[in-house]
Order: sequence, then C-alpha cells, then structure tokens
Amino acid sequence: MRKTQKGVSFWAAVAMGVGAMVGAGIFALMGTAGAIAGSAVWISFVIGGGIALLSGYSFGRMGARYPAAGGLVEYLVQGFGPGRFSGTMSVMMYLGAIVGLSLVARTFGTYAVTLMPQGTPQIMVPVMAGTVVLAFMILNLGGARAMARVETLVVVIKMAVLVVFAIAGLIFIDPAQLSPATYPPTPSILFSVAITFFAYEGFRVITNAAEDMDNPARTLPRAIMTSILLVMVVYVALALSVFGNLPPEKVIAAQDYALAEAARPAFGQTGFTIVAIAALFSTASAINAALFAVTNVGYEMARKGELPHAFGTPVGHSREGLLISGGLILLMALFFDLSAIAEIGAISMLMIHMVTHIGHLRLIRETGANRGMIWAAVLANGGAVTLGVWHLIGTKPIVLFWILCFGTAAFVIEMLLHSATGRTIATRTPRRGT
Repeated sequence: MRKTQKGVSFWAAVAMGVGAMVGAGIFALMGTAGAIAGSAVWISFVIGGGIALLSGYSFGRMGARYPAAGGLVEYLVQGFGPGRFSGTMSVMMYLGAIVGLSLVARTFGTYAVTLMPQGTPQIMVPVMAGTVVLAFMILNLGGARAMARVETLVVVIKMAVLVVFAIAGLIFIDPAQLSPATYPPTPSILFSVAITFFAYEGFRVITNAAEDMDNPARTLPRAIMTSILLVMVVYVALALSVFGNLPPEKVIAAQDYALAEAARPAFGQTGFTIVAIAALFSTASAINAALFAVTNVGYEMARKGELPHAFGTPVGHSREGLLISGGLILLMALFFDLSAIAEIGAISMLMIHMVTHIGHLRLIRETGANRGMIWAAVLANGGAVTLGVWHLIGTKPIVLFWILCFGTAAFVIEMLLHSATGRTIATRTPRRGT
C-alpha cells in the first residue's frame, strides 16, 4: 500500500486493538454469553482470551515477516498461494468484517437511544447507527495519523470509565452470586467460548496498520499481545462485576445494555448513564479502528484481483474502498436484522483464524515462529469451532445454515469478482522490519 504518512506507534497500535476489541464485544455479547455460561462467563472470557493470545502470536510473527496493509488477506495468500481458496477465505473475512461493523453500529444506536427521553421511537436506533458510521468515514479520509490520534483519545476515556466501573463493581459484588454452586455444567461454559472469543477478535485490525509502522517486526507482535492482555484483564473484571451484581436472568433480559444495567444496584441511574456513555465511546472507537482496517483489507484484495480496482483508488488520504465499505455498512445498519450475527461472526472468524494458522505452518521457516505455538493455535481455534457448532446443532441449527450460506456466498462472490476483473493475483515480497 502506498504510504502517505507514518504515525502508527506502538501505543497507537495498542489503542487501535483495544478500541476494536472493547466495542460491541463486551457491551453486546455479555448477555449472549451469559445466557449459556451464566455466572461462570468469566471463565469463558479467560479461555477465549487464551485462544486470542495464541492467534495473536501467530499473526504477530506472520505480520513481522509480511507487513502488509491487508493483514490476514496477505497471510492467507502467503500460506496457500494465490487462488480460489485463499480468495474465498479473504472475501469471507471481508464480509464478516462488514457485517460485524454493522452490529457495532447498531449497538451504538441502542445505547444512544437509552440515553434519550423515554418514548423515543426505535427508528432512532438505525438513524444513530448510520450517523456514527458516516462520521467516522469522514474522519478516516484523513488517513492513518488522523485515525490513530482520535483512537488513542477515545480509548483512554472509555477504558478509564470501564476500569473504574469494574473496580467499583468488584467492591459491591455479592459473592454468593459467583459461587461455583451457581455455575452451569462444564459443557455450557465451553460452548460459550466461541462467543467470548468474538469479543477479542478485533485485535486483528492491528495487522492492517503494519505498513504504517516504522518497525513492524518489533512493533506489531508487541502491540498485538499487549492489547489482548489488557483487554483480557478488563473483560474478566467486568464479567465478575456484572454477574456479581445481577443474577443471570437480569443480565440476559438487559441484552445489549447489560453493562449499564449492572451499574444500577450500586450507582443507580447515574451509574447507568455513565456506563452507557462509555458504551458510546467504546462502540464509536471500534467503528473508527475497524473502518481503517476494512479499508486496507479492501485495498489489498483489489491489488490481488479479488475486488474491483475501485477499492484501491486513492481518495483523500485513504481509498475509495472506504466509501464503498462504509456504504455497505450503512445499508446493513439501517435495514438489516443482525440478531444472529454474534454466532455467525464468531464461528466464521474462528474458522478463518484456524485456516490462517494452518497456512502459517507451511511458512514456519520463513517466520521463525515456534511450531508448537502455531499448532496450539490451530487446535484451540478448531476446538472452539467444534464446541460452537455442537451447541448450535442442539439450540439454533438455522444459524449453521446461515454460516454455510455465508461461506457459499463468499465463494461465489470471489469467483464472479475475479472473473470480472481478469487480473493476475500478485504476491508480496517479504520485507523485514528494521
């Protein structure tokens, strides 16, 4: 990717990863995961974080060797070569990112409406969702430096609020509500891991900033692992605070605003309002970071002939793909029902991660990664997929159908777009950071 400016430092990259992870994940998925794992959901967040750390190690080593704007798109091509398989997986990841961003936008809209006067029509949820996407589309036209500066500021604010809430929540918890006697059977805790992993999945956006780092070989791996560890601590603390102050049924009933509802017992309406505002900051920063990432993914796919050339055309300090992707996100956020996107997105992304790690095994000599760690990443992601699928077979088989449709659509789109562009897919020559 043509570098118009540098500016993504170590801490800016960490802020980008934290911003993408602590978005809709913890705010929208706490109730979903809690419906399965109950008060033991904190254990699920620990396991999900462990899987994320293994994936982060693998991606960090690949990114150090192949620092490309496309991130996982580049890693798939390097691991499996240019072709229909890597192209299909890349399109699947792109579509997953677009739909996931729509979920984040809808979560922003949901929390925004909770802060409006009672009786506000629900049509304001998609309106607010569309507004925030449009605002950050304009911001991202300023390029990586503009995005990184705003992301760092927003992340500092929201993390401060969440940390204070977590600490205060831990002080006021009812230990009886977190007793192992209240935990569901172990399989239920394991079934929820796919969903809690999805709350970490945003860390991959850091790989899309590799070309905007002065020393990606050093900065990228450290930023990935640091951001995951920071978020893991916060997630576990928040899970303990929420389920230590509210019984599982109330968390599930609160759905998308579970964290804000958990602040009521100790802080009343003021606590609810503060956490809701933090949710707005969190989802906004997630949209900001993810828009930057999806633009780079679109550019990389266009360079490889997997998307039309327009996705790589410069616009301002960004790419035309930002406008195209933003438009798709706006449409989905305004008109689509995304109630099942957590399960679809979680299983799909786990599968993409697993396939990318398998490709990494073929590049071990190039990346210098520890083979045992990469195998652990493959098995951990594969195990989470298996558990998630097993759970859906017994509870929501229709979601498995949609996941199959999702993969089929990715294959068809890749075939059509590659045929339409008629371009030769290019591979990138590896370069080492200095």
